[in-house]
Parts: sequence; C-alpha cells; structure tokens
Amino acid sequence: MGRLLYETGRLDEKTRVANERGSSKAGKSSFSWAWGLDGTTEERERGITMDIALQSLRTPHRQVTILDAPGHKDFVPNMISGASQADCALLVVDASHGEFEAGFDRGGQTREHLILVRSLGVSQVVVAVNKLDMVQWDRHRFEDICSQMRPFLLQSGFHPSKTQFVPVGAMEGINLVEISGAAELTSWYKGPTLVDCLDKLEPPSRDIASPLRFPISNIFKGQSAGIGVTGRLCSGVVQVGERLRVLPGDETAAVKSIEVEEENVPWAMAGQNTTLFLTGIDAIHLSIGTVLCPPTDVVPLATTFTARIIIFDVQVPITAGASVELFHHSRDVPATVSSLLTTLDRASGAVIKNKPRVLAKGTSAEVQISLRSTSLSSASTARPIPLESFSVNKDMGRILLRRGGETIGAGIVLEIFG
Repeated sequence: MGRLLYETGRLDEKTRVANERGSSKAGKSSFSWAWGLDGTTEERERGITMDIALQSLRTPHRQVTILDAPGHKDFVPNMISGASQADCALLVVDASHGEFEAGFDRGGQTREHLILVRSLGVSQVVVAVNKLDMVQWDRHRFEDICSQMRPFLLQSGFHPSKTQFVPVGAMEGINLVEISGAAELTSWYKGPTLVDCLDKLEPPSRDIASPLRFPISNIFKGQSAGIGVTGRLCSGVVQVGERLRVLPGDETAAVKSIEVEEENVPWAMAGQNTTLFLTGIDAIHLSIGTVLCPPTDVVPLATTFTARIIIFDVQVPITAGASVELFHHSRDVPATVSSLLTTLDRASGAVIKNKPRVLAKGTSAEVQISLRSTSLSSASTARPIPLESFSVNKDMGRILLRRGGETIGAGIVLEIFG
C-alpha cells in the first residue's frame, strides 16, 4: 500500500527516503514501503500491521479512502473494526510458491478475511496478485491463483461481475499506475492496472434519510480543546454545532468541528470516514464501540436479541449455551448463544427444523443471543450495547461471532428484546 500511495503522489519523496533509512537502520529494509502506513514503533519493530491506518488517494474518477487492515491472525479483531467501515475490499495475495497456498488453505487468513468482509456487507473485491516478479511473471501461476480463488469468492457471496484480478509487482511499482517496466508481463497481460480497477469500483447508495448512527472506532485528545473521535457514519447526516446523545450512557456532547479527508467541513453524511471533535463531555464517557445519535431518535440498547446466522467451517458444532465473542463494528463483547430456534434453507429461507440440538458447518439458522457480564460477580448483569435490527439499519444490524480465535459465524439482527 505504501508503494501505491507513492505512485499516486500521496507519499512524498522526503518521507520515502526517511522510511527507507529508518527501516534499513532497524534491519528491516524490505519493509520500507510498509512504513508509509505502519506508523507505530511496535508495528515497525515487529514488521507487521497491527492496527487500522487511514489514508486516501485519488484516481481519475474516484476519491478513495484506504483503511489498511492487519492480515495477521492475532489482530483479526482490529481487521474486523476496519472492514466494518469499508465499502469495497482490496485483497493482496502473495504469488510466491508456498505463500499463497499457506494463506488460502483451510484455516488460512486469505479465506478468513474474504469471509469476514463479505459478512460485513462488502460486495466488491479487487484481488491484487503481488510478487509475480518473484516467479518471473509466470502467466500460469497468475491464472492458477485466479482459478483457485474464483469458486471460493462465488461461494462466499461475491458476484463474478464485482470481482477483479490484477497482477502486480508492488516493490518495483509495476502495474500499480502504469504497466511499463516488465516485458515478461506485457507479453501476455493486456488488462487494467490496479488504479484502473479501483477507479471502476461503484460507490454504494448512502442511507442519508435515516437517523444519524456513528459508531466510534478511535478516540484521541484534540490539539485544541475537545475530544476527537473517528469512525464511519452508518446513516444520517451530522453538522457542526449539533448536540448528540452518547450511547450507552446518559451523556450528550456538542460537535465543535468536523474533518473529512483532513479538511474541515461544516457537515458529513452517511458513508464518509469522519473525525468529529466533541465538547461538553469527559473522555471517560466515551469508548470504542460507543454510538453517537440524535437525542430525539436514540439507537436501541440490547442485551438479548434474535439473529439469523450462517455457521462457517467449524470443527465443533454450535450448541445452546455456547460461549462466543460477539463483534459489532469496533466493539467485541462476551455473549452466549442462549437458544437455537430454527434451521433454515439457505436459498429460500424456509424453516427446515424447529429447536435443533446442534448447528453444524454450513448451516443457516435463527438463534437467540444474550450478552454475558464481564464481571466475575454472579449477581452482575451484562451491559447493553447499541444495536438495531437489519431491517431498520443494515450497517447497525450486522454481527460476527468468534470462538477460540476463529470466526465461526456471521449474520443479521432480527429482533431486539432488551
């Protein structure tokens, strides 16, 4: 991603040279381009992306906001936080022999990331087959990777018309903006560059008519007075001077200023990755996953709800009472699958069986989910989270379930009980 930012003019020469020197000094010269987005000391020392980095670039017809998400298995929760704010996916796979297979085999991160982004509502994907220069721009290797991935993408719910594959050599900047520089590639590839693929992505429709819903993904102290919160507007519009309710809790805050793409703006709307600077509230009342909404149209709070879910490729079937981690935007909380209501036909949605005993892999089902308390005290009750049914607000009604470090299911909220 760092090389793409450089080629599109978003990373200047001075920063590039500084990153090159710094990475060489740290003994990680091959990571110099990654330093364009991996900004923390720990990320640079370990040589892996750990948190979400936000940048933007322009193509001939699009202003693209990039959410660089971690690929390592240890940081999947951070990846979910980033994917929940995305409209489209850019998946970078390693064409080196053995590397692609490690990511795409059962349990690999390539598979899990594709399932996660599709479950979070992303329907368009660009697959950049990187490091083809390491296999001498072998056409058969590129086509083999594409042929292995196409059936899985279709099975995961990506329509072939919304899936693009592009060969790149990112370290040398080949086929990112221009295809020149590799005669072996141009001898057989006549397709678009990576920027061309990004330029063809279709922006989804924005839900600006619904009430404002703004899940917070990050909190920081503003340079002037106020607290900065970042996130993506799920729905509605927010304006400078507006007073917002903070849920969970009883607090309100005023919007002092709004930033979009590092520019001050008077308002922002659904679909934009935005920074709001708030006044009239203490940071202690804000947390990652908190939702901002109008005081006159607050988001419901839930501790128990029903959901329609699809079970992924799990080793151990799901039973009533199973403990899971519930992910909703940037929030993850402990929960229990308290009741298995019905299993459903995945194509028609018709009920196959009432009150099943277990849910095996590939099953579609309606279940009841209850939040668990994080306290050790048996008397304490679970703290509710802001949630809406999928029929009311699509972005606020999607959930993911994880257990033991793997994603076991995803679905949509049907009804909230309290």
